[in-house]
Amino acid sequence: MKRRSVVLTATAGTAAGVLGLTVLALPAGAGAAPELPPVAPEQLVESVMRAEPPALTGTVAVDNALGLPALPGGEAAQLLADGTSRFQVWADGQGRHRVSVPSHSGELTVVDDGTTAWKWDSGEQTATRTQHPERTGHGAPADPAAAARGIIGELRKTSEVSVDGTASVAGRDAYELVLTPKPTERTLLRQVRVAVDAEKRVPLELSVLTNGSADPALKIGFTSVDMTAPDPGLFRFDPPAGAKVEDGSQHAPEPGDHAVPEHRVVGEGWDSTLVTEVPENQQLRQVAEMTGRPVSGPWGNGWVIGTAAGNVLLTSDGRVAAGAVPEQVLVAALGEVR
Repeated sequence: MKRRSVVLTATAGTAAGVLGLTVLALPAGAGAAPELPPVAPEQLVESVMRAEPPALTGTVAVDNALGLPALPGGEAAQLLADGTSRFQVWADGQGRHRVSVPSHSGELTVVDDGTTAWKWDSGEQTATRTQHPERTGHGAPADPAAAARGIIGELRKTSEVSVDGTASVAGRDAYELVLTPKPTERTLLRQVRVAVDAEKRVPLELSVLTNGSADPALKIGFTSVDMTAPDPGLFRFDPPAGAKVEDGSQHAPEPGDHAVPEHRVVGEGWDSTLVTEVPENQQLRQVAEMTGRPVSGPWGNGWVIGTAAGNVLLTSDGRVAAGAVPEQVLVAALGEVR
């Protein structure tokens, strides 16, 4: 996973919501702790990094207590709204995926056969087709386990890594992998906990905890999962009669997909900050003006939208700095990117 994706996810959704992006990770549902053979933390991490993506059918729940303001952005904003939301995922383990997300007007479905990806909006009756000329069937979009694996791979360098017992998630035995930021990290987050499937060694659940609260600010994981191969027909899509068919850009679309503007990552690990520009985004500016706190400095004027898990600073000239970090870290990052 590229560091851009890690930063967006590590902000526990704060940056993702404001930029209209979405990261599909993993959801919830823990039961009694099973008895499993002991495993060393680094051994568990290494097994996660080596694990092959499995075939699966699952329901993913997003339990969000970030306290974000109402955000523009369709399905991305819906997934990041406070409360619980759910979506369905299918994967064949060979790079073919299907994701189905309820929307206000119906359902948004992405079907990716590894060569061509279709984004179907049932409310708008629009099908958007995207080709993958550079791919031969692997590296498909928005794989939940791959997203969590990317977080582990990046944060392990700046974390104390431990195994805190076991759990049962969606009926499967799992180890509780815990990533705690080292004392030198400037972050608002206290821990990231990942329930790792004991057999397949893929993440089943990810929880983000902040300082001062025992409850997760964000929990994403499977509420049900079946790790057998789905019907291959699920990864084929034919536009319904009467549908409007459009050609998209040369990358795989995701639910709530928006063009990612030019950006830069300042710092690394837990205190990474994403700095980018979102010019002419009137909706975003209106949200910032209504819900943010006015701030100013040598970098200019703007607004800060903050939660327990992170902060976003939007400047009046359209620059954005976002991360799971205190406000002063965002200000310093803006000073580094001219």
